[in-house]
Amino acid sequence: MLLHNIKSIATVSFVALCMLFSVSSAQADENKIPAELNSPFAQGEPNTAYAKYFIGNSYLNRLSSEGVSIANVTFEPRCRNNWHIHHAAQGGGQILLCTAGRGWYQEWGKEARALKTGDVVIIPAGVKHWHGAAKDSWFAHLSVEVPGEKNSNEWLEPVADEEYNKLP
Repeated sequence: MLLHNIKSIATVSFVALCMLFSVSSAQADENKIPAELNSPFAQGEPNTAYAKYFIGNSYLNRLSSEGVSIANVTFEPRCRNNWHIHHAAQGGGQILLCTAGRGWYQEWGKEARALKTGDVVIIPAGVKHWHGAAKDSWFAHLSVEVPGEKNSNEWLEPVADEEYNKLP
C-alpha cells in the first residue's frame, strides 16, 4: 500500500513537472543556470538555510509548499549533501526526480547509484542516504517530500571525500 502511494505521488509529481515547465523555463535565464545543465527549472538562490549540511554550493528553488512540498535543488560539480534520514511515524520519505546533469544517490551499506536526467529515486522513510552531483557535472533534481505523519529530517555526517572520490 505504501509503495503504491509513493508511486502515485511520483506520477503526480511528474505531471506537476510538465505543468511547471512552461512557467519555469522562462525564469532560467534570470538565474544564470550553467548552459550545460539545461534544466527546465530556475536554479534559485544559494541554499544558505541548509549550507551546513552540504559540501560545495547548492541552490534552492521552492516550487510548491501546498499539499506536497516540491523544491528544485541544483548542485555544482562535486557538491553533495550529508548523509541524512527522513523520519515519519507513517508514510513520509522523499522522491527525487532528476531533471538535468549527472549525479549520485547512495543508501547506507549499498553501492552508489549514478543518476541522469529522467531518473526517479524513491526513498522510504527511515533510510539513511545522500545525493549530489558528479565530480564533473552540475546536477539538478526535484525533491518531493512524501506526505506523512510527524515528518522530520535528521542530518548526519558528511560524505567523506575518500568515499566520494572513489566514484567514477
